[in-house]
Amino acid sequence: MTNGWRPKAVALDIDGTLIDHDERLSPAVVDAVRRAAAQVPVILATGRAWQTTRPVAEILGLADGLVVCSNGARTLRLPGGEVVDERTFDPTTVIASVREHAPNARMAVEEHDGSYLVTAPFPDGDLGTGATIRVVTDDELAPEPVTRLIIRDPEQSEADFVQLAERLGLHGVSYFVGWTAWLDIAPEGVDKSTGLKVALAQYELEAEDLLAIGDGRNDIEMLVYAGLGIAMGAAPDEVKLRADEVTKSVQDDGVAAVLNRYF
Repeated sequence: MTNGWRPKAVALDIDGTLIDHDERLSPAVVDAVRRAAAQVPVILATGRAWQTTRPVAEILGLADGLVVCSNGARTLRLPGGEVVDERTFDPTTVIASVREHAPNARMAVEEHDGSYLVTAPFPDGDLGTGATIRVVTDDELAPEPVTRLIIRDPEQSEADFVQLAERLGLHGVSYFVGWTAWLDIAPEGVDKSTGLKVALAQYELEAEDLLAIGDGRNDIEMLVYAGLGIAMGAAPDEVKLRADEVTKSVQDDGVAAVLNRYF
């Protein structure tokens, strides 16, 4: 960015960006986020559901404002979770295709209240600590359109899931391959930048006013969309390549390093 540019809003991914894989949130990062939030809107932009996003907002002291959940499919207002914007799709054909190509995969959909329906239990913590989870049959998984469909197979690798996404021939939806054997399917054209456009409009701000920080493949669109997009130090190369710059890793308080520059 040109010298003298300052962000008028900040978008932050949660997992791997604010919080490490042991669910640790460092005091230096909390302090930096609180300082930023006292000056500009700070928007959490996450693949998490509302139910597991809200506690992070509370720890960070984000008492009001907006959060973007479910990879952009839901934009909600703090502190109560009032829905500002929601995008859904019918996952029926994708569910059938997954069963054909990955018969052992577990699937989950997110309910309106942030709880989950799953076809089989997910590994502990995968859907967030404290999330409400109910096991159902494939047929009961999505009786109505959903904001996201999660596909998970702990027996498979991340590379296997990149190939699975290709085999599924996912048309009419957006998808993101996670760090592990995890595939997140969203409504077509929906990603974190979708929710951020909604949020920024509420503040009468533009993309060029936004500083965004993230570490995952599901952050790429957000980093490209923002006036300044910064990848975390441990992000995959494909994420770093699309970012404007790279900060330190989550273990080294990379978010604090960036925010302390401006706030």
